[in-house]
Amino acid sequence: MDTPKIFESEYRFCEILWENEPVSSSALVKLCSEQLEWKKSTTYTVIRRLSERGVLKSENAVVTSLVSKEEVLTAESAEVIEKTFAGSLPSFIAAFARKKTLTEQEIDEIREIIDSYGN
Repeated sequence: MDTPKIFESEYRFCEILWENEPVSSSALVKLCSEQLEWKKSTTYTVIRRLSERGVLKSENAVVTSLVSKEEVLTAESAEVIEKTFAGSLPSFIAAFARKKTLTEQEIDEIREIIDSYGN
């Protein structure tokens, strides 16, 4: 199953959900009011929309995610690499490394990731 697309404001909402789930919808309304300055109706609209798209479920006024933060980040990263670098991960890494000086620790972590896929 493909990870549903989550837009920026929805992602900020999901971060609150992931940090607090399972959470009552009324508590979620309060959190969104405090952190996002959303009205109650906005929060309930986002809950409904994300529920319809299979991102979360709301049962008995308790909201839980159906998609993890890692799944969303992976899907978003893959989309950027596909659209911007024609699906080439090496091109993405080269472009990223040209703009940012990597520490030895970051280089070692990248090597470990690559090595784990080679075995």
